[in-house]
Amino acid sequence: MPTIALPRRAITVLLTAAGLAATGALANTPSAAEIAAYPSKPIRIVVPYTAGGFNDALARAIAAQMQASMKQAVIIDNRAGAGTVTGTHAVARAAPDGYTLLEMPAAFAINAALMPKLPYDSMKDFSFITLVAKAPFLLISNPSFPAKTVPELVKLAKAKPGSLSYSSTGNGGNAHLMGEMLKGMANIDVLHVPYKGAGPSMNDLISGQVQYSFATYAAASGSIKAGRLRAIAVTSKERWSRMPELPTIAEAGYPRYDAIGWWGFAAPAGTPAPIVERLQREINKALASKEVRAYLEPEGVEAVGSTPAEFRQHLQAEIAEYRKVIKSAGIQPE
Repeated sequence: MPTIALPRRAITVLLTAAGLAATGALANTPSAAEIAAYPSKPIRIVVPYTAGGFNDALARAIAAQMQASMKQAVIIDNRAGAGTVTGTHAVARAAPDGYTLLEMPAAFAINAALMPKLPYDSMKDFSFITLVAKAPFLLISNPSFPAKTVPELVKLAKAKPGSLSYSSTGNGGNAHLMGEMLKGMANIDVLHVPYKGAGPSMNDLISGQVQYSFATYAAASGSIKAGRLRAIAVTSKERWSRMPELPTIAEAGYPRYDAIGWWGFAAPAGTPAPIVERLQREINKALASKEVRAYLEPEGVEAVGSTPAEFRQHLQAEIAEYRKVIKSAGIQPE
């Protein structure tokens, strides 16, 4: 059957008749001239967290390099709320013109796996640009905890079912799911104790109210160096260059265990490929700069820089794995 090419106006009329033109991406898709002139106005990066934390600082470090390279202002827009859903939804609804971007954290994949009724489609409503950085978590314990290795932790948990507890920064968060992954793979009976944030979780771990937890290097390194916490293992599949002496959980007999924190960038679905490709090049160039790397290294975060296709594959794998963990553990959204 021959292909019939409809003029743009005819397509718009058909969509209007279907009630789609007002909200569809077509009405806001840049023209060829606009794509060629991109960027001709400030670019906005939506960070789905409040200002001041690592997510915000990472976006600002990358934005500064993009601004210098692209000769256009790059503005950070902090839109926290609903476990990153508020800011993410704002980007999903934005015009697909390359002027609204999302800094996407690992919580994006967790939400996709945990929440059945998000106001956006996690895979269809975004143009994925690049995976920018990643970092493993640390399995940490109180120094008085008798188990100094993962096998010892598992042995102790099996000897005293229900007696051990681990803390997290909240139900459905990274630390919670990492704890449930170990619990399921090792077939142990331990108690999850959720807290409202890293501070309270860490404080009760240090005081001995809970026995172990999972935390980022940035959150735990000070207490580890001061002897208030002990690092037992890393959550990544491979050993971590920052602490190469620390074994992985996978090495302890759980080869499928691989859980990391990560950050990426995305735009609304329908963003023209030339713009996505330009953004991918610019963001990855920013990651290669000494300024951004000097910021990431002390935080224990590794710059990545991927293609859009690689980032999409990463997301699909993350969502699938989290769905397995959530279903197995019977985790429900709050």
